[in-house]
Amino acid sequence: MKDDNKVLACVDQSRFADYVADCAAWAARRMDAPLEFLHVIDRHPEIGSGEDHSGAIGFDAQEHLLTELSDRDAARTKAARERGRVFLNRLRERAVAAGVASPDVRQRHGNLEETLVEQEDGVRLFVLGRRGESAETTRRDLGRNVERVVRALHKPILAVTEGFREPRRVMIAFDGGSVTRKGVEMVAASPLFRGLPCHLLMSGKERQDAPKALEWAKKTLEAAGFEAPAALVPGDAESIIAKRVREEGIDLLVMGAYTHSPLRNLFLGSKTSDLLRAAAIPTLLLR
Repeated sequence: MKDDNKVLACVDQSRFADYVADCAAWAARRMDAPLEFLHVIDRHPEIGSGEDHSGAIGFDAQEHLLTELSDRDAARTKAARERGRVFLNRLRERAVAAGVASPDVRQRHGNLEETLVEQEDGVRLFVLGRRGESAETTRRDLGRNVERVVRALHKPILAVTEGFREPRRVMIAFDGGSVTRKGVEMVAASPLFRGLPCHLLMSGKERQDAPKALEWAKKTLEAAGFEAPAALVPGDAESIIAKRVREEGIDLLVMGAYTHSPLRNLFLGSKTSDLLRAAAIPTLLLR
């Protein structure tokens, strides 16, 4: 697929893949964009044979053992590709049943982050699961790849939660900064949320220019035909946004993501990750 306007759904072989597929199909239909499913197979899987070869390498045995290990690796790779092919075909059929015409599928060997960066020029929207295969064994509430992938990309990323349903009410967590201002303009210009109420919520530290910035966002959305109720609620952004999401019945959140350095997050924690955990709904992340 050579379109530079596609929705790219990043999927792994976990139960969360169906939610990613459903969300990506919804987005592709709304945006009238091509849909592609991408499955990345780790080139260095952490798989061991369980056999102990210590002391087994005699003078004449090394070449035989290397050949045997190479054959095993080739067999594992072939099996992984076949499992991936069956998996992707199932998701393609699911997307077709959801009304997407001719979704494409692709498998790549490599690193997820590097592969997505390579694909970015041809993508309008990334869709990925907030959890994946690793979360099923570790019980993480936020997948280990999310922050790394979001930081590496520059296009919007729709992070999907378990049990996706088509959004009916959207909220923009607006802070008046350049990222969320671009987000408001993107929402206003895109067909993705057209026809849906789009709530604006500004929270965090009190700022003198906050009312003016919020009024700009409201007028920008209303000029594009959106119903855009706006609220300015100073205080802890994480708790306020999570509370309003529940009270207003919001189905999808739009917000800036990981604007601070990884080093800062190491010591102070990540507000983006905290908010993703607190909101527990699909989130469109802006960089």
